Amino acid sequence: MGRPEGVEVAKTRTRGPPRTYSRVVPGVSGRVLVVDDNKVIRQLIKVNLELEGFEVVTANDGVECLDVVHRVCPDVITLDVVMPRLDGFGAAARLRADPRTRHLPLAIVSACTQNEVEAGIAAGVDAFIAKPFEPAELVRVVRRLVERKDRRERKGAPAGRGRG
Repeated sequence: MGRPEGVEVAKTRTRGPPRTYSRVVPGVSGRVLVVDDNKVIRQLIKVNLELEGFEVVTANDGVECLDVVHRVCPDVITLDVVMPRLDGFGAAARLRADPRTRHLPLAIVSACTQNEVEAGIAAGVDAFIAKPFEPAELVRVVRRLVERKDRRERKGAPAGRGRG
């Protein structure tokens, strides 16, 4: 199955130990909702995005993501695939089905097997970041999704590839 235009798959390996501190850079680059049931992965993604100026809100699984998404109004959502209660594909499908969130850029952060990529594309995911990920690649993909959303909003078009 070919990838639709605009879908990105990042394949990288993490080098060195993760940073253990966090700071928010003035002049926020955008708000990201990070959804992962693994606290260490959530924190790793959060720290790396905050170091690059993003505001980060986290959720433990797809159910919590759907619960907080309307309150935090993120510019991008990153989703793990395997999570309790509601997995990343289920969360992506529900986000795409909701008129208020159907155009939000979505990135899957997982092993990114061929089956996961195909299921993610079917659910309306915009990008894929393979675990273990290179922090710079994570930031690059998230920044690109925020910029794409901003460009489309300026043109009056929706941001994500959502259905409908």
